[in-house]
Amino acid sequence: MANHKSSMKRIRQTVKKTERNRFYRTRLKNITKAVVTAIEEGNKEAATEAFKVANQQIHKFVTKGILKKETASRKVSRLNKAVNAIA
Repeated sequence: MANHKSSMKRIRQTVKKTERNRFYRTRLKNITKAVVTAIEEGNKEAATEAFKVANQQIHKFVTKGILKKETASRKVSRLNKAVNAIA
């Protein structure tokens, strides 16, 4: 158990930050899952719409510091490639 004021504050901050990050990680998984599901169904329109939302949200997470720029770029690139592969 923490005994110093500063360590108790760090514990409080860590709890808040962990909760916030969990929310964003879950949101990211759900967004990408929507795109992948639409791709698996072969629905080009739904996949394109889901990709637009995913692209926006992923880049929003970069500005919030949840993802690194390169990671977001890689995820968007792979999703885009998969959406374009639908014939």
